[in-house]
Amino acid sequence: MSKYVIGLDFGTNSCRSLVVRVSDGKEIASHVFPYPSGKDGVIIDSDNPNLARQNPADYLLGIESTIKEALKKSKEIEPDFNNNDVIGIGIDTTGSSPMPIDENGLPMCFKEKYNDNPNAMVWLWKDHTSFQEAEQITELASKIRPQYLSKIGGKYSSEWFWSKILHCKNVDPELFNETYSWVEICDWIPAVLIGKTKPAEIKRSICAAGHKAMYNLQWGGLPDKEFLTSLSPGLEQLRDRLYENTYSAENLAGNLSKEWAEKLGLSENVAVAVGAFDAHMGAVGAGITEETMVKIIGTSTCDIMVWNNQKPLKDIEGVCGIVDGSVMNGYYGIEAGQSAVGDILLWFVNYLTPEKYGSSVEEKFINLEKAASELLPGESGLLALDWNNGNRTILVDVRLSGLLIGQTLHTTPHEIYRALIEATAFGALTIIDRIEEYGVKIKDVVNCGGLAVKNPLMMQIYADVIGRPMKISKSEQTPALGAAIFAAVAAGKQNGGYDSVKDAQAAMTSLSKTYYPNEEYHKTYKKLYALYRQLHDAFGTKNWNGSLFNVMKELLDIRDEVRMKK
Repeated sequence: MSKYVIGLDFGTNSCRSLVVRVSDGKEIASHVFPYPSGKDGVIIDSDNPNLARQNPADYLLGIESTIKEALKKSKEIEPDFNNNDVIGIGIDTTGSSPMPIDENGLPMCFKEKYNDNPNAMVWLWKDHTSFQEAEQITELASKIRPQYLSKIGGKYSSEWFWSKILHCKNVDPELFNETYSWVEICDWIPAVLIGKTKPAEIKRSICAAGHKAMYNLQWGGLPDKEFLTSLSPGLEQLRDRLYENTYSAENLAGNLSKEWAEKLGLSENVAVAVGAFDAHMGAVGAGITEETMVKIIGTSTCDIMVWNNQKPLKDIEGVCGIVDGSVMNGYYGIEAGQSAVGDILLWFVNYLTPEKYGSSVEEKFINLEKAASELLPGESGLLALDWNNGNRTILVDVRLSGLLIGQTLHTTPHEIYRALIEATAFGALTIIDRIEEYGVKIKDVVNCGGLAVKNPLMMQIYADVIGRPMKISKSEQTPALGAAIFAAVAAGKQNGGYDSVKDAQAAMTSLSKTYYPNEEYHKTYKKLYALYRQLHDAFGTKNWNGSLFNVMKELLDIRDEVRMKK
């Protein structure tokens, strides 16, 4: 009999479940649940654009809705499908997205006193309210605990665990003092499903702890109490109520509780795997191996690589972390990324694209891409920086912003659209160059996510800019597929699953198509990339000392040269 696993993927605006056949990775059915709270599922504040929170009640609704509907669809698609053949559930979420909880693991926002308080909700990954606290953490660690920064690229981010908790302490001390502990949602959701939500019982993800909470066994796990006291007196008291041990996602968190088994119509024997972040599980769902970078491309981009933990690896300045086991056992996980990619294109279409390109967002995207695809590299004379939501890697600075240079009275919207895509490609190449500077070879690039599948112009530009083939994962839902793979491993071979992630990947993942670089276009993009790096260093680094006098002139020279050849 066929066995099945479920991948639960909790994104920024919605969650989905994916039912996957264990033997070959066939994706049987899926269902999406848009979060009902806030604007597109995100609690925002019109007076504070840095604030982004979520209601954890939406997750609980999403679990029940998506799994029940996906199981229903599976029975319609596969007549022999039986709920009893589901052997495991895996969970991926956004991150760092921590949440304050009480001593029983109940979200603080579930208490009447804090029901409408955004600080008592999930602090979503894209919340940047704590940028000052992040700078404070970086400054203190660089002075007294430089090792804390060495594994996370040298700089702490406002997107991460400790900066958000410290900001809560600063702006809402009453809530902070009444909060028993904090938990990443990738840890909380598996705990809910197995019915063990008390903070001491929750199996914490090494992915979340290592990349976002400065956890490393080299210095005894989480930051020490002396450091936390120096950061903010009283913060050190929280350390004992957090965690000591962490786990990779191959591990079993536990089995489905009776309550949730009855809700979902599944067996209590269903294995629930330890959770992790969406990008790391997406990399596994895309078939990641050594010398392969997996790019999960959506509203933002996350880049993931693995490196055998038996081989030496230097600390890489500017990346989001190097963590043993964060992607899979036996390998260091290397994380980098860009804070805005699809978000930049959507912003441009929503606010700056005229009606002549279409009356709907979809029509505008189609017509912009069609017109932009007829342009040659460099033909527009434009160059942009992709920092519209700050820079995640390698500058790690949320207070950087976007830039477009070279526009004239003849510049058209589709030229700008192409320049924005090119900017994200240059940002991607900057990350690749930094990682390779530290001895990590990148032979293949596998792309996944909505934009990788739906935007062929972007993928061809990426191939031409980066100078490597852009491979596309067959699955359009690689984070959910990755979560399902971990569910199959957590269930174990004896129950119809697998002994290792590699065995599961071999059976359950594959590629669809490949975009190959045009050598002539790559030569032009090398010239544009040199100018991009000049702008990158001039606006993004403190110690840059030079002139930008040449940039506009060289853009015009490249434009004229390309147009003469056309």
